[in-house]
Order: sequence, then C-alpha cells, then structure tokens
Amino acid sequence: MTPARLDHTAAVLAGMLTFKQPADAVLSAYFRNHKKLGRQDRREIAETAFAALRHYQKISAALDRPHTQPRKAALAALVLGRSMNISRLAGLIDEAEADFLGRLKSRKNEFSDGLNTAAELPRWLIGQMRPHYSDEALLAFGRSINCSAPLDLRVNTLKGRRDKVLAALQAEGLNAEMPPYSPWGIRLHDKAAFNRHPLFLDGTLEVQDEGSQLLALLLGARRGETVVDFCAGAGGKTLAVGAMMANKGRIYAFDVAEKRLANLKPRMVRAGLTNIHPERIGSETDPRIGRLKGKADRVLVDAPCSGLGTLRRNPDLKYRQSPETVAKLLAQQHSILHAAAALVKAHGRLVYATCSILPEENERQAERFLAEHPEFEPVDCAGLLAAAKVDLNTGAYLRLDTATHQTDGFFAVVMQRKG
Repeated sequence: MTPARLDHTAAVLAGMLTFKQPADAVLSAYFRNHKKLGRQDRREIAETAFAALRHYQKISAALDRPHTQPRKAALAALVLGRSMNISRLAGLIDEAEADFLGRLKSRKNEFSDGLNTAAELPRWLIGQMRPHYSDEALLAFGRSINCSAPLDLRVNTLKGRRDKVLAALQAEGLNAEMPPYSPWGIRLHDKAAFNRHPLFLDGTLEVQDEGSQLLALLLGARRGETVVDFCAGAGGKTLAVGAMMANKGRIYAFDVAEKRLANLKPRMVRAGLTNIHPERIGSETDPRIGRLKGKADRVLVDAPCSGLGTLRRNPDLKYRQSPETVAKLLAQQHSILHAAAALVKAHGRLVYATCSILPEENERQAERFLAEHPEFEPVDCAGLLAAAKVDLNTGAYLRLDTATHQTDGFFAVVMQRKG
C-alpha cells in the first residue's frame, strides 16, 4: 500500500460507505475517471475497499460515520480485513493514526463479544434472521460470507467439453478444478481478469456461480420446447438453458430493464445461440405476455430478491437493504410468480428461485403460492438432481448456503401444473 493508493482507496470509500449506490458501480466509476491507475493499483484499491465493507461493523464501532473519515476507514480495513501489521504502515500514517490503529487492535476481543460485530451483520439483518436461525447459525453464516468468492465458470456444451476445457486451463497454470455439483462447472481460485481469456471471448466459457447453474438443471428444458425466462436480467441462466436445449426450440427472455437485456444480446452471439428472443416488458402484467398463456413447457422465475445469498460478492447489500425493502420485494415476488404461472401449460414445469437466504422470500413464498394455486404440485428437487446424477440432497427444495456448499446462497422450488 503506497501513499497514492491509500488516497485513492479513501476517495473510493467516501462514496461506497454512504451506501447510496452499489459498491461495484462506485468502484467502476472511479476507475473510469482515473484511467492512469495500473492493474496492481486497481487491485490493491479494490481489495482494501471491499475489506472495509466486509468489516464495516467493527469499523463503524470504532469510527463515527466512517464515510466522513474514509482515510481512517481504509487504514482500519488494512489492519482488520487484510491483516496488515501496523509497523508495515509506519511510512504512511501519522502519530494520531498510529494511536487509532493501536486502540483498534486492542479492542479485538471486545468486537468478538457482540453478535453483530463478530458475524459482521447489521442489526436489522440479525433481527430479520433470528426467528429462523440460532445465534450459532448466524455467526456461521456471517463468517462464511465474509470472504471473497472464487470464480465459477460454466462450459458451453455447444462449444466444448468440460474435461478438455479444464485440462487446457490447468495446462496454462491456472488453479482450476471441477466443483462438486454442476456437470458444466469449473472453479477458478486465481483472481484472473477472465473476460479477456480466449475461451471466454469465443463463448466456450461463461462466468456463472455453480448454484445458478443448478437452477438451469432443475428447469430441465429439452430440445424443441417453449421456455420462458421471466426475469432474465443479463441472461446467465438463459444461456445455460439455451445450451441445454442444444439451440433447438424457443426461449423468451423477459425483463423490465432494457440495459440488462442489451447485455444479453452480445452474450448470445458469443455463445452461438439463436433460439433466445429477448423482450423488454413494462411489468409482470404487460399485455404482451398474454400471448404465451398456457403455452410454455417451462417457466423460470429467478425473482427480484434481497440478494443476501450473494454477500461474498456484494458485501454492501446488507447495508443497502432493510426490512422495508424486503417487504416490498415480497409483494413483488408474489405478483411475478402469479403472473408467470399463467404461462405454464398442462404438465409444464414452473421453477421459482431466489439468491436469498430469508425464508420469507423462499419457503414462505412457495407455500403461499401452492396454497393459492392448487392446480400446481411440488416436484422433489433432490429427486430431479439425483436423476441428473448430481450428488446433492437438500430435500424437496433446493437450499444452498455458502458455508456448506461453497456456492452463493440459493433457493429453488420446482412445481408442475397438473393435467
């Protein structure tokens, strides 16, 4: 950490720690405005800034309004999050800052006493989770998401075989392995800028968390079918479904955000997929959806959610969400699921999924839907995965958590419309 890097990190944290924008958006905008920063500069700045987010509970216990003291927040991140000895910072800090860091280290045991600081979870989230989780489980959850995630990739089966792709990556000296569950997955433990790799550029590989890959597997789309990805976003799952269908049939990729769908189009081209039809809709009640009523073989609802299963990648989310935003999401999820269900034909499959760990967004939504829609019945996720030769049994629902499965937190329920 150099004086210039420390100054840049402080400037980034001044924006990040207001939690008014996503942290990655703040960082990207800063780097766009400082084009002369080199790769190593950017890496050091990013790692320290995200360390501050991951240790924000401890930092905010030691600093009043950390966004107004971003330099001290950056120094605290180096000591708490990156385990840097204070002696190594001697050339960067003045006497008052050295005293602050010394007092911070002396409070280490005090920080471990409170659940919010020990688990690095804000009080609102502890309150939201406490009816469903013990303190031990909350602590395990907090610790499991308080580190960076590996890079999970999906092999596009239209363009390559996993064993050969994996061997090629390992031959390059990359620390790559097969993850335990997805038949298409490769996990990279190197922090490489993979978006310039030839296998990414030619569409053989896509970046996609292993848990997300399993959602496509549960949908079980086949060649020639009509499939709807109701909340397609930038299309990671859409692409996986298209490859499962061997580019045969038709996938409607709906989303309310034109920008996200625009990101899908070049990914389709790179993947060699021509069976995907992106379409922006105004809402889940857009009349254009009606033309597919009762016609879809499979419908995937990867619903808008709190994103609390992705905190390894997005640690700021726990400070940008609240009980109020979760309540709004619950209403939106219920409405979207009801609208999407109307598109499913007799004997067709409906998959509802989130990247949340809150039962209100997950099991409770599934139970409410099934109570209100007796024309649907649940399908056992463990049985579907076993049929696909995936050794993973989390019961009738798919429930993935970072501590147990080394994926993002995911939930899915599979339902079938009765004949």
